[in-house]
Amino acid sequence: MTLSVAQIDRETDQLVGEWLTLTEVARRLNLSTGRAKQLLKDRKLIGVRRGGGEPQVPAAFLADGDVVKGLPGTLTVLLDAGYDDVESLRWLFTPDETLPGSPVDAIVAGRHTEVKRRAQALAF
Repeated sequence: MTLSVAQIDRETDQLVGEWLTLTEVARRLNLSTGRAKQLLKDRKLIGVRRGGGEPQVPAAFLADGDVVKGLPGTLTVLLDAGYDDVESLRWLFTPDETLPGSPVDAIVAGRHTEVKRRAQALAF
């Protein structure tokens, strides 16, 4: 899979909030930039190009020097449901009063199984 070249709209950009370049992702994960790019190719992370530059990744996807537990599996489920990277970002960052918060907030809080279950339901 190639890196996303999708441009995001202002609303999605605002939903996500803080973005990290691949260089910053690599620094926070103590990896080379090449390995950070591989995380995108392997769909352990997703990123989009903002303003025509290199892909950027939501800062919320990283915590304590690692990719947030449960995120890669959720990204796989969303891909299987037919969501592209931008649609996945919108879904992950849109507030859901039944969680409460957004799906990414729930994943960060350790409730990734519930989020994956909801993502699986999107395919039907």
